[in-house]
Amino acid sequence: MIYKKITGFFRAPVSVKRNKLRRLYHHLIGRIYYRRFFKHFGGGSLIFSPLNIASPEHISIGKRVSIGHGARLEALTGWHGGQQFFPELEIQDDVDIGQHTTIGCANKVVIGRNTVISFGVFITDNDHAYEQIGVPVMKQPLIVQQTIIGENCFIASGVKLLAGTVLGKQCIVGSNSVVRGEFPNYCVIVGAPARVVKRYNAQSGCWERV
Repeated sequence: MIYKKITGFFRAPVSVKRNKLRRLYHHLIGRIYYRRFFKHFGGGSLIFSPLNIASPEHISIGKRVSIGHGARLEALTGWHGGQQFFPELEIQDDVDIGQHTTIGCANKVVIGRNTVISFGVFITDNDHAYEQIGVPVMKQPLIVQQTIIGENCFIASGVKLLAGTVLGKQCIVGSNSVVRGEFPNYCVIVGAPARVVKRYNAQSGCWERV
């Protein structure tokens, strides 16, 4: 078996060799480096050249997770004015996250297992307050909630999931949607602001327009 893998590697095209070596390198980084600093880092998980990882001790990553290059994973423990947070960012097993995705967590963000997140997605559980006139927004308090994504969801490119959003399982969110609120299982969500346009009817076994 090992002999076949070795001979298969040397016979493969250059592009395939490069991809396999790249994956091997990032597997080693995960085993040697990330496991020392993350709250949990599951076997077989990959993070490809992240742009930023803040407070990894508050981040749990399950098994076989793949996070594309240029991602930002940011667990926020404090803010202006002495605000303190105890963030819990949890990415469950078999989640696939595309490149240049940002996830910000000051309270709780959960991404359910088998969920696919495309490129350029923004996910957060906090908002900037803007009530004090004359005070720059970056110096005003944060308002924190919980953002939960159910299992088997698909989040298309460019989506913004705002603080307090709760998606049921197997939801589909269309490209460039701006999402806030609670959404049931088995629905298709699109728009800015986003709304449900289809739901799965368990009795008929069909997807139905809303």
